[in-house]
Amino acid sequence: MSVFELIERGGPLVVSMPHSGLELSPGLRDRLVPEALALPDTDWHIPQLYDFLASFNATVICANYSRYVVDLNRDPSGQSLYPGQATTGLVPTEFFDGAPLYQPGETPGHDEIEARRATWFDPYHIALRAQIERVKAQHGFAVLWDAHSIASEVPRLFDGRLHDLNLGTNSGASCAPEVEAAATAALAGQTGFRAVTNGRFKGGWITRHYGEPDANIHALQMEIAQIAYMSEGAPYAFDDSKAARLRPVLQSVIHEAVEAASRRHG
Repeated sequence: MSVFELIERGGPLVVSMPHSGLELSPGLRDRLVPEALALPDTDWHIPQLYDFLASFNATVICANYSRYVVDLNRDPSGQSLYPGQATTGLVPTEFFDGAPLYQPGETPGHDEIEARRATWFDPYHIALRAQIERVKAQHGFAVLWDAHSIASEVPRLFDGRLHDLNLGTNSGASCAPEVEAAATAALAGQTGFRAVTNGRFKGGWITRHYGEPDANIHALQMEIAQIAYMSEGAPYAFDDSKAARLRPVLQSVIHEAVEAASRRHG
């Protein structure tokens, strides 16, 4: 199984889907606790939800392997994205709720973590960087959209129910002000979904690492509460009617962000 799937297109938009993979590395299934085999912390059905990206002529990179193998949206140095708040690491050892992922004595050590980084993390990011630079060379700028989802209620990670749509720009540092403003305005103009910009989720490592507005790279993360498009309990079924209501909102926000970046760069 390849590390990722890549659809290369000619527009200025690059979409990253780092947490929708379902594959486990060889031998890992036997080391995880039984509850982990259902992959509950997956960003379920993100490629299906974003099935409209061809209309943007967008390049899409989608991970094939589960975040339980390696988390492509974490700082490889180990630095926390949210100091003082609960989170998971480059190679997660806990579920989102804090329960252990691994059977006793099976937790990966430093050497294994480094090997997983070299095997799965590095190739994904080499490809992602190459696509961003290709798009930027062609258009003079690039917009990176990092696509995520999470259960609407995870008490260890946040209080109460999460907003349906959570736009993150690293508090404005990962994209130009007018790009953030355009995306936020599009969110504010929609009905039927609760939305926030730079709330609990301000953008993970991908948004923060690649977003360089001074270098004409504008990165935004969208974290979606899964209740907005699917059933949150196993077997995590996609809900076509919910998705049909959500897709136009995502399209509008992406469109406005790309248009704002295009205007900025002439």
